[in-house]
Amino acid sequence: MLSLGFVGCRSDATDSAKTAYDEAWLLLNRGELSKALARCESSLTAFPSTSDPWHWRFTTLKAEILVRQRSHKEALALLAPELPLPLQNGDIAVWRKMTQGTAHAFLLEFDRAEQLFGEAETLSQRSDPSLLGEVELRRGTLSFLRDDWTAAESHYRKALTTALAQNDHFLEAAARGSLGLVASRQERYDESIDWNSGALRLSQALGAQTSSARILGNLGWSYFEMGDFEQSLSLFQKAEESFAQLGATGSQIKWLNNAGVTHYYLGEYDLAEKESGQAFTLARGMGEGVAATECVNSLSSIALAEGKVELAEKYNLEAHQAARLASFEDGEIAATLMSGRIELARKHLAQAERDFTKVLDRQKGESALHWEAEARLAKVYDEEGQAGKAEVEYKRSIETIQAARHSVGQDELRLSFLSSAIDFYDDYVDFLIQHHRVEDALRIADLTRSQTLVEGLASSSKLPAASAAGQSPRELAGQLHATLLVYWLGQNHSYLWVVTPAKVAYFPLPAKSQIDPTVKSYRQAVIDGRDVLSTDNGAGQQLYSTLVAPAHTLIGKNARVILFPAESLYGLNFETLIVPGASPHFWIEDVTLSTASALAMPPSASKRMPGQQKSLLLVGNPEPASPDFPRLAQAPAEMQKISNHFSQANRYVLEGTHATPASYLSNNPGQFSYVHFVTHGTASHTRPLESAVILSKEGDSYKLYAREIVQHPLNAELVTISACNGAGTRAYAGEGLVGLSWAFLRAGAHNVIGALWEVSDASSTPQLMDAMYAGIDKGQDPATALHNAKLAILHSSGASVFKKPFYWAPFQLYTGS
Repeated sequence: MLSLGFVGCRSDATDSAKTAYDEAWLLLNRGELSKALARCESSLTAFPSTSDPWHWRFTTLKAEILVRQRSHKEALALLAPELPLPLQNGDIAVWRKMTQGTAHAFLLEFDRAEQLFGEAETLSQRSDPSLLGEVELRRGTLSFLRDDWTAAESHYRKALTTALAQNDHFLEAAARGSLGLVASRQERYDESIDWNSGALRLSQALGAQTSSARILGNLGWSYFEMGDFEQSLSLFQKAEESFAQLGATGSQIKWLNNAGVTHYYLGEYDLAEKESGQAFTLARGMGEGVAATECVNSLSSIALAEGKVELAEKYNLEAHQAARLASFEDGEIAATLMSGRIELARKHLAQAERDFTKVLDRQKGESALHWEAEARLAKVYDEEGQAGKAEVEYKRSIETIQAARHSVGQDELRLSFLSSAIDFYDDYVDFLIQHHRVEDALRIADLTRSQTLVEGLASSSKLPAASAAGQSPRELAGQLHATLLVYWLGQNHSYLWVVTPAKVAYFPLPAKSQIDPTVKSYRQAVIDGRDVLSTDNGAGQQLYSTLVAPAHTLIGKNARVILFPAESLYGLNFETLIVPGASPHFWIEDVTLSTASALAMPPSASKRMPGQQKSLLLVGNPEPASPDFPRLAQAPAEMQKISNHFSQANRYVLEGTHATPASYLSNNPGQFSYVHFVTHGTASHTRPLESAVILSKEGDSYKLYAREIVQHPLNAELVTISACNGAGTRAYAGEGLVGLSWAFLRAGAHNVIGALWEVSDASSTPQLMDAMYAGIDKGQDPATALHNAKLAILHSSGASVFKKPFYWAPFQLYTGS
C-alpha cells in the first residue's frame, strides 16, 4: 500500500512537472522570457534535490532563458556543476551543452563553443536524434558570429530540413529567419526578404512575439539596404514597439535607432535626432556599448547634415571611445568614415584622405560603406585639384553600387535600390559639370534612369538597350525629330540638358529643395480643379520660367519635345505649365510633349506600315466587384466610341462579366496593336507592382496586377489605361513613376497612356479618347493624336469647366522602346 501510494504521488508530481516544463518552454519559444523564468524558478523550489532529473531539466531551461536575456555569464555559472552520472548521456546533457556553447559563442569564445556543440552533436546522435536540428541551428549561429556566411547557411539549411521532417514549427521559423539574416549579410536582400517573410508568417501564427519582432526588424533592414525607406521605417517602428511591449530594451534600442537612421535618409532630421537620441540614452543607461556606438554614429551624421560640425565631432569622439570599449570593429569603421566626413567638411584634406583610405583598406564590410568611402575620397582628390584621381574613385564608387544592385534579382526589390546611393551619382554629375564635361555628366545622369525597365526589356528579344548602344544623344534627337529635355534634380545643384540634332546644351537649375515645394503646390492646384490659367498662375509661370524658359531659344514653335523627368517632376504634367507674357497660355499650345524613361532606351518613333491592319483589344465596363469600385457611368459611351474606330473583324471586346483578369491574360494580348482599358485602377504606393486594373470578379480574383502584366509580352503601338492613377503614385530615385504604365512598358508596349491622378468619370474622357483615335485613323502617331485631342477639349465651345487642366491633363503619354 505504501509503495503504491508513493508511486501515485510521484506520478502526480511528474505529470505536474512535465506540464510546468512544457508551459515554460512554450513561453520561452513565444518570447515571454520573464514569465518563462518565473515558471522555471517556481518549479525549481519544488525540486531542490540535485539528484532529481527535474531539478536539472528546470536548471538547464533557466540557463537557456538567461542566455536569451543576454545574461551569458550567469547562465554559465548556473550550469557549472556537473550533471549526476545517470543524466550525462540523455537529452538534459544535450541541452546543457548546447546552452553552454551558445553562451560561449556570444561571449566570442568560439573554440570552446565549437567544442561544446561537437559534444552535443555526438550525444544527440547517440541518445536523442530529434535534437540534431537544434544543434545545427546553434552551430549556424556560431558560424554567423565568426562571419563565416557559407558555413552558417549550410548549418541553418540542415536545421530547416530537420524542422520540416519533424514538423517542428518553432525550429522552422528560427531556421528561416536565420537564413534570412545570412542572406542579408551577403547582400542578397531579395532572398533575405523571402526567408524572413516566411519566418514572420510562422512566428505570428505560433504567437512567438520575440521572434516576430526580431524578424520585423530584419525585414526592415533588407528594405532599408535596397533604399525602400518608407517600407523599412514602418517595419522598424513595428519592431521597436513590439520589443518595448515585451520589455526587451536591448532590442528596442536597435530598432529605435534604425528608425532614426531612416528618418535621416528621408531628410527628416528632427525626427532622426529624436529617435536616435532616445536610443542612445537607453543604450548608455544599460551599458550597451555596441548599441551606444551605433546610436552616437547616427547622431554624428545627423549633426553634420545640419551643418553642426562641432557637435558632429563631439559625437564622433564618443563613438570611437564606445566602439573601442566594446571591441566593436564595425562601429569603429563607421566612426572612421564619419571622421573623414568631418575632416572633409573642415577642409582638412590630408586627414580626410587617411580616414577614407582606412575604411577602404578593410577587406570585409558592407558595400554601402565602400561606395560611400570611394565617393568621399573622390571629393577629397577633387578639392586637392587631382581631377584624374577623383574620377577613378567616382568610377569605383559607381561600379560598387552597380555590382550590389545587380545582386538583387527581383524587379520590385531593385526598383528602390538607388534611393540610398543616388547622392553619390549626384556628386559625380556635379564634378563633371564643374570640369565642363557636359555630355559625360549627361551620360552618368542617364545611367541611373529606369535601370530595371531597361534591363527587363534588354533581356527580351527586342533588346532596346543594344539598339541604343553607341548612339549619341544628338543622333537620337535627329532620329526622333525632337528636342530632348533631360532633367537632374540634385541636393546642391540641378541641371537641364537640352539635346537637339545640332548640339547638347546645359543649364543650371535651382537645388531640388527649391523646386520640389513649387511642384507640389502647383500639382495640387491642378488636381483640386482650380482655374490655374485665370486665377492661380503664379506657380505655373514660375515652374515654366525655371524648368523650360532657359531652353526656350532651342525649342521651335510647334516642336516635338520629349521629356526625361527626375524626382518630383515625374508627377508634373509639363503641358499645364503657363507661358508668361501678354497672353499667358498653357505650354501645350506651343509643343507636342511625351515622356520617356532613359536615353539608353530610345523612345519609340515607330509608325504602322502602310496597309497594316489596326487591331484592338478593348477591356472595360466590368461588373462592380466591390463597393469601392462602382460602375463608371461614362464607360459604355467610351467603349462604343473607341470600338467605332476599328472594324468588327479587327477588334476584340471584353466587357461586363467577360472583362476578367484571366480573359485578358489568356487572349494573347501581344497580338494586338492597340490595347485599351475603360475601368477603375489602383496605384499601390508601398508595393507599386501591386497596382492593378480593376475588372469583373471571377472566383476571388478581379484585379489584373502590374506584376502579372509584365509577365505577358506585348508589341502594341499603344496601351491606354483610361483609369485612376494609371501612371502610379510613387517615383523611385532613377526609376521614375512605377505603376501600371511602367508595367505595360516593361511588357513591351511602344507607348502607354496613363493618368497622373484620379480621373473624373465625366464626358470629357470619352470625348478625349474619341478625338485621339480619330487622329490615329488619320495616320497621326499617338503623341500627336493625344496632343490634338487635348487641344480640342481645351478649345471646345462646350462646357467651360473642361478647359481646366484637371479634365484634360491627367492623361500623359509615356513612350518606350
